[in-house]
Amino acid sequence: MNVSTHRPASARRVTHARWIASPTRASVLALACALGLPALTGCAVVQGQESMGTYIDDRTITAQVKTRLLEDRSTSGLAVDVDTQEGTVTLSGYAKTAAEKSQAESLARSTKGVRNVRNLLVVRP
Repeated sequence: MNVSTHRPASARRVTHARWIASPTRASVLALACALGLPALTGCAVVQGQESMGTYIDDRTITAQVKTRLLEDRSTSGLAVDVDTQEGTVTLSGYAKTAAEKSQAESLARSTKGVRNVRNLLVVRP
């Protein structure tokens, strides 16, 4: 004898309606929708109040600068952290010489889209 343990569709609808009708779940759902909407519209993507386009451009610049530092044999790309905020690149970490620090800054400045460079590298032999 084949006995189905599944509830009929009408019972599933009632359960689904009860789940949504729960005040806590409805509040969580409303909060999730409210928080998700600004991200979709490009409002205040990160703490610096950048637009989505600027945020993506900054991530691209960061990747390009980091790649150039890793490809250049005169810089220790792994010892340099790169961060970009609205076109301003910040270099931090360590350089072995003043020349390496200068070269890292030069590579960052010559990268397309970079407006300014803050070189916070510390020379540590």
